[in-house]
Amino acid sequence: MACLHDHSCDDHDCSSSWSLYKHIDLSKVSALNEAVSGSVKSVFRAWEQRLDSSGEHLASNEGDPELLVYIPFTSDVKIKSISVVGGADGTSPSKMRVFINRDGIDFSDAQSMQPVQEWDLVENLHGVLEYQTRYSKFQSVASITLHFPESFGGNTTQIHYIGFKGEATQLKRDVVATIVYELTPNPSDHKTRSESGGGLSHVE
Repeated sequence: MACLHDHSCDDHDCSSSWSLYKHIDLSKVSALNEAVSGSVKSVFRAWEQRLDSSGEHLASNEGDPELLVYIPFTSDVKIKSISVVGGADGTSPSKMRVFINRDGIDFSDAQSMQPVQEWDLVENLHGVLEYQTRYSKFQSVASITLHFPESFGGNTTQIHYIGFKGEATQLKRDVVATIVYELTPNPSDHKTRSESGGGLSHVE
């Protein structure tokens, strides 16, 4: 289901405070079949800048409109909606399929796997549409992969902006890893009683 912005965003949780842009691990974002390597990173920016077309954009290779975009987050997130602003003249993506917490997916995987959710898109050149998720399935999202199998008839697929709305946990993923590590004590980090002059040699 798409949310049309023909209302007051102040009353409908459309403000940038719900944007998950700052929680995207941008250095690890990647795409398959992008015409310019690394250009996928340019489509992630603040909500207020979603219509800024002055910089780079993501485009598939000529004659092959299929794109696969992998987006990891710095903390687990809950995703309420996804926004995609595509290109003009039939180059906007016409379908989006989503996979959650599945690293390393290629086109063969994406074509054969059942997505968590999929949408038939519309040409959203003015950034007024958001696609609502089945929220209960978009909890504890560490990474999300977006599969755009085709465009609206163009020889390429062009994407100028991808945005996510939702909530992030307060605990960053590197902090979680540190806590898990510390729960498993390293004997070399702890002196035994025998080493301290005591009679026992078990780890305290």
